[in-house]
Amino acid sequence: MAQEVKVAATKETQSFGHVESIPLAHRRMSNWDLFATWIGANANNGTWYIGGVIAACGFLTASTTLIIVGLVSYALLAVASYMGYQTGVPAMALTRASFGLRGSFIPSLINVVQFIGWAAVNTFIAATSISYIFGELFGWPLYGKPGGTFGLIVGILIMSALHLLSISLGERSVRLIERIGIVLVVVFVLWESVVVFRTVSFHEILTWQPPHNLRMSSGVAADTLAAFNLAWVTAASDFSRFTAKKSAATTASFLGANLGLFWFAFIGLFATIGTAVSLNHFDPNNSDPSTVAAKLGLGIIALLVIVLTSTTANAVNLMSAGSALTNMTHRLSLNVSLWLVTIAATLVTFIPVYLASFLDVFETFLDGIGMFLGPEIAIFLVDYFFLKGKHYRLAELTKVRGVYWYTHGINWIAVASWLLGVAAYWGLKQVPAIATTTGATFIAMAITAAIYGCGMRFTKAQPVTAK
Repeated sequence: MAQEVKVAATKETQSFGHVESIPLAHRRMSNWDLFATWIGANANNGTWYIGGVIAACGFLTASTTLIIVGLVSYALLAVASYMGYQTGVPAMALTRASFGLRGSFIPSLINVVQFIGWAAVNTFIAATSISYIFGELFGWPLYGKPGGTFGLIVGILIMSALHLLSISLGERSVRLIERIGIVLVVVFVLWESVVVFRTVSFHEILTWQPPHNLRMSSGVAADTLAAFNLAWVTAASDFSRFTAKKSAATTASFLGANLGLFWFAFIGLFATIGTAVSLNHFDPNNSDPSTVAAKLGLGIIALLVIVLTSTTANAVNLMSAGSALTNMTHRLSLNVSLWLVTIAATLVTFIPVYLASFLDVFETFLDGIGMFLGPEIAIFLVDYFFLKGKHYRLAELTKVRGVYWYTHGINWIAVASWLLGVAAYWGLKQVPAIATTTGATFIAMAITAAIYGCGMRFTKAQPVTAK
């Protein structure tokens, strides 16, 4: 049974912070809780926007790529979630076993950055909805029009206040928000579906093709979706550690994440193509749900639901970023870390307001995430399931010169494998036959897994243990 892992500092051993493992008896999240958590994590503005972005492939290519990448990505989420169920330990603390106690700062930093980024993405879209609401109620200029930036800024500040409120209760807050939000999400998606198919027929959506100069290849779509989906894999243990049921950690998480993805990405795909057909104009910059909802005339209620779904998704984003920050800065409590990452996400949200278009910032962000994230995931999954036989010595996760100390706290085989994986991703993106068909993400992950597995076995890399 998992238990709290604390190693007191003595003359013989030094403690590298502490890692809390949730005992089975103290775990309260049910199958429904994990199912709803992962539906809510994907039933949000960012997923809708992803669906709108890949509309540039055309419906058939976009939908096929969406399904394949979703199933593969969330199979990885299920096995990563099993790690949290088995150990009761948060995700980034588990990477200490593969990267080393100090080496785990690399995946932790990636997680802090990516989840702050995702929180900013959802906040920006929701703030756009708020600016439209203010336009309806008070006649304020809409975002994108002269003077419209003020309403967007007010929206960002309102969303940030809501996020601070939502994370104030920690894991209990996530459960509460998901249980309330899931009901409203169901109603909203059904309503959106009816409106879209009243506007255009399914045949028109199926046969629509984007302008040649705006067309996206299946490989680019695959890498875009992989970067979006794999972000959750690195957070899986942060939530599965709160369940005592294996089926909740694996099956419920897999089904919930895919349902949320397919549900909202498809509605984003339908809505974006439907809007392009009805207006006889396609602009990927207008794929966000706030703009589409406004163009479809869905009104203030729909915009308010968009605001709610942003809060729902960001409860998960901010919890994961805060957990990763805590792994890096042992003196900070989780609550303090949550406040810090929420404030940071607020500041990041202002980047597309002043520096570039939202779509440009979003695509740059996704490309960077895919490059760094995939190799990291390959390493910690291979380490746990193949090299360590699904067993970590939890007490060693905090011990200086212990089993997972490696060389001065860093497993250089893992770090080198990660860097080579990043290089492989970049190199594969330069090969047109790969970049435009399958994408580089999963191939780079396979290469990284092989390098790390072989490197650990052939060098027989062993941690430096205390005498």
